[in-house]
Amino acid sequence: MPKRILQGKVTSDKNEQTVTVLVERRFTHPVMKKTVRSTKKYRAHDPLNQFKVGDTVRIIECAPISKSKRWEVLVDAEA
Repeated sequence: MPKRILQGKVTSDKNEQTVTVLVERRFTHPVMKKTVRSTKKYRAHDPLNQFKVGDTVRIIECAPISKSKRWEVLVDAEA
């Protein structure tokens, strides 16, 4: 099974080696047929503390690192 990759914006970098990422999901409401925006926060592993508030990052699923961290920040070579 392929690992999910999500894109979002960093909302907090206060914790050591952790960033909080706000991911927005858009979908069409089944009854109203209107586009709905839904947001969710994920805590992702950032081992080098290189991402700051406001950065747009991509996160990928991984094995559990702590109680709340199941994602890690994807560092692309071209980015």
